[in-house]
Amino acid sequence: MSQNTEPKNKLFKIRHSASHIMAMAVLKFYPDAKLAIGPPIDDGFYYDFDLGDKTISVEDFKKIEKEMWSIINSDIEFKASKESIAAAKKRFKDQPYKLESIEDLAKEGESEIGLYQSGDFIDLCKGPHVGKSKEIGAFKLLKVAGAYWRGDEKKKMLQRVYGTAYGDKPSLNKHLKQIEEAEKRDHRKIGAELDLFTFSELVGGGLPMFTPYGQVLRDQIEKFLEELQIPHGYKKVWIPHIAKKELYQTSGHWDKFSDDIFHVSSKGEEAFVLKPMNCPHHIQIYASQARSYRDLPIRYFEVTAMYRDEQTGQLHGLSRVRAITIDDAHCFCQPDQVEAEVKANYDIIQEFYKVFDMPLEATLSLRDPKQADKYIGDPKVWDMAEDKLRQILQSRVKDFKEYEGEAAFYGPKIDFKATDAIGREWQLATIQLDFSLPERFELEYIDQNSQKTRPVMLHRAISGSLERFLSILIENYAGAFPTWLAPVQVGILPVSGKFNDDAKKLGDKLTASGIRVEIDEGDDTVSYKIRKAAKRKLPYVLVFGDKEKDGQLNVRVRGQEKMELLDVESFIKKLQEQIKNKS
Repeated sequence: MSQNTEPKNKLFKIRHSASHIMAMAVLKFYPDAKLAIGPPIDDGFYYDFDLGDKTISVEDFKKIEKEMWSIINSDIEFKASKESIAAAKKRFKDQPYKLESIEDLAKEGESEIGLYQSGDFIDLCKGPHVGKSKEIGAFKLLKVAGAYWRGDEKKKMLQRVYGTAYGDKPSLNKHLKQIEEAEKRDHRKIGAELDLFTFSELVGGGLPMFTPYGQVLRDQIEKFLEELQIPHGYKKVWIPHIAKKELYQTSGHWDKFSDDIFHVSSKGEEAFVLKPMNCPHHIQIYASQARSYRDLPIRYFEVTAMYRDEQTGQLHGLSRVRAITIDDAHCFCQPDQVEAEVKANYDIIQEFYKVFDMPLEATLSLRDPKQADKYIGDPKVWDMAEDKLRQILQSRVKDFKEYEGEAAFYGPKIDFKATDAIGREWQLATIQLDFSLPERFELEYIDQNSQKTRPVMLHRAISGSLERFLSILIENYAGAFPTWLAPVQVGILPVSGKFNDDAKKLGDKLTASGIRVEIDEGDDTVSYKIRKAAKRKLPYVLVFGDKEKDGQLNVRVRGQEKMELLDVESFIKKLQEQIKNKS
């Protein structure tokens, strides 16, 4: 086990420092630039600039990078300091975005401002940074995009320059190859090519609609999630998509996320919202009747939508949406049942990702003791909950990382990072331990001593956001889904119109056997039909002519040059086994 004060790690420092050096280089070519913010991000860094009527383009990267290397090679030092609000305002009097940030810090009660100096450049910054610039071993500027100041579309559009940085060149090159491969696999492009989902300006940004093919993917994932949970005692429930705002005031979500909640107009005086979370609804199902220790654990699950009012500039395909479908589960149990329940959920999550060949890494997410106001509940209860999850993880894995400040506001959690086919890590599944919400909602059960007792609550998601998971899955497979998941598993291509009726009979037989089939009855040539099927990445293609009419199938298998010769029954049996075993 290793303690990690993420994000203050080496890569974070390298990237944060690279963003400052990029700002220094940009100022050389655009001395009148107004600077906004320049943070590190998961896979690199960016800086937002207001250049007035001037613009930065990809063609400018070469000169900016050259200047950045000149700064880095001079091995300048990064020095932290602080100064008063008044002094900071004077220093940044010609930088309106910095001044706005200083004003906000002053309103929050800050008396001093954190600064970082590199060479002659001083920026408003808490850090951390590298000691000297040569610690930035390799970097690359990647793209330019528009970004509203503070993500608010009512504010000015700034120019955001993205880059990435590493401690050495081999690591950078590996990442650049990964970016190149990711662009080929972009789920938005593949989703359009395979007709999986769509967006509409009239419907609204961040509100995806799934086509019949895309809905098959959703259905198969949901079915799999049910298959995994029901044997562990989880029972399906249903909840409405709106609620009174008081529900979320009681839970604490209102105070934490009120800016992200959609408000719903009503004829009455009561205020309603689109649900941003599902747990308070599930809590109300638990609270609907008296409970005994004999009833516990009580386990609810469903795949349901919730809604977040994301900024337009933050929306991105299926990865960041406003209508978020969650495979949400909640377990209400006695304290001595927590370990067994967490371990059972751990097993469910492992089994799920094993099917997609996505290795998992478990991490422990803790509260930040220095920011106690971010969390609800008794600190002693938090200590107990964190120790409980730590012990469970220690019983499962030899080594794991702990991240302060990554807990949910109501409790610590075990988070799972999945690695996809091109080596990217995604934080998806989670198991969260919660003593706080049962207290806020005054949940009870009658224990073995006939005393009223608080249950412990577990929150658990396997795939997380279904939309985001599907975006990852589309890119993981590059659209070439395994047989069990493929929207169309078999394409039948009659060589001419006279074979259409017999091809339909074969299609009906496959469909009756639980296989998803499409028949291309068009007048195109066979070679063109084969190319269309290949472009759609169908797992199996059958060219249907005289031999196939007699029951012998020449089976084209995706990714194989050599065809397989099978009779109809053998072909059906083969596919049924693949579908059953999710192989």
